[in-house]
Parts: sequence; C-alpha cells; structure tokens
Amino acid sequence: MLGTIVNSLAILFGGSAGLLLRGGISERYKEIIISVLGLSVAFIGLSTALEGLMSGEAEPILYIISLVLGSIIGEFIKIEQRIESVGDIIQHKIGSNGGNVSQGFVMASLTYCVGTMAILGAIESGIQGVHTTLFTKSVLDGITAIIFASTLGIGVLFSAFSVFVYQGILTLLASYIQQYMTGDMMREISIIGGIMIFAIGINMLEIKKFKIGNMLPAVFIPVIFYLPPVHMVFEFITSLF
Repeated sequence: MLGTIVNSLAILFGGSAGLLLRGGISERYKEIIISVLGLSVAFIGLSTALEGLMSGEAEPILYIISLVLGSIIGEFIKIEQRIESVGDIIQHKIGSNGGNVSQGFVMASLTYCVGTMAILGAIESGIQGVHTTLFTKSVLDGITAIIFASTLGIGVLFSAFSVFVYQGILTLLASYIQQYMTGDMMREISIIGGIMIFAIGINMLEIKKFKIGNMLPAVFIPVIFYLPPVHMVFEFITSLF
C-alpha cells in the first residue's frame, strides 16, 4: 500500500499548493490555464490510445463495444451521478468558499484513476512490493494537482480519497488479478483509458459534455473478453468467417 499512500499524499500536497495559488490568479488567467490543461489532457489521452492502436494487434471492435456497453451499464447504475453526489455532499459541508467542489472532485478523480499506470502500478505494488510506477505517477499527479486545484478548487484534494480506495483495492486484490492480466488485455485497457482521458480533455475545453464516470465499466470489459473460455468462443466464431 506504500505506493498508493504516497500517491494520495502527493495529490493532497499538490492540491494544497494549488489552493494557495488560487486566490492570486484572476478569472481571465484561470480560463487560459484550464484551456491549456484541457488541451494537454486530450493530447495525453489521444497519444495513449494511438500507441496501443499502432501496435497492429489491437481489436477495434473490442474497444468500441467496450465503450458502448460500458457507457450503457454506467448510465443504468448512474455512476457519474453518484460521483457528483459525493462532490455535492462535500460542497454542502464546506460551503461555497470551496468553489465548484463537484467539478474538481469528479474531473480529478477520473483523471487520476483512469489509465494503465494506476492499474499496473497497484498490481506491482501488491505482488512484488515494487512501487516505482506509483512513485512516478505520484510525481505526475502531484504536479497536475497543483494546476487543477489552482483553477478548480478544493474538490481536487478530495480526489486523493478516490485514488486511495481505487488503487488500494487493486493492490489488495493484486494476487488474484495478476494471473488474468495478459499483454493483450492491458493493451486494450490502455486504448480505452486513453480514449476516456481524451474525453476528459474535451470536457475541459467545453467542446462537448461526456459522462466519463459512466464509461468506467468499459475498462473492465476486456478483462472478461480475454478470459480463456470467452476468448476461445470468440476465436471459434471468427474462424467461421
């Protein structure tokens, strides 16, 4: 759990530093920072997805189906709405001085939890006791938290709790998850995660509003697809055409 603890603390410290800067930044410059940050996030997501696609071994149908099914499942169980409700509860507790807590909490939580570094890092931490990936992620998340909090407010700090719970669960279950994590599976998860991060950037740029929280189940559909019995059935069906 050391890597996850360090990661959560990095977000807390980075977010706290960002809050100190928040009061000294005018709305005009906050808009500029958010726009540039949104563009950067979109680029990171796009490059992550393209890296998996350029391998030549990606399953285009799989990530499309995963995103569609994941979004439908997420909408049905109202994941985004539930995450926003947590932000609204925090907003109610601390009052209006915290800015738009729900927006900062949701956006930061999704940015930090979506992606292969969170999954691989947590598994490495749980099985091998190696925290290098999560330590690297901690530095990146800490720096991002400074920028996020300086523009989105205190909600970013509470995303540290999301990271702690999400990565903590993966770390504790690592010995059970690891046997199923093949290279093909991680490639597809990386592509899906990259597309979702790209969508977060689009949201920040206010080009279109995607319910990223509802897409979260999409990350786990490749896990089901690459389970030996399911994958064998798929290969048998495709061999008939």
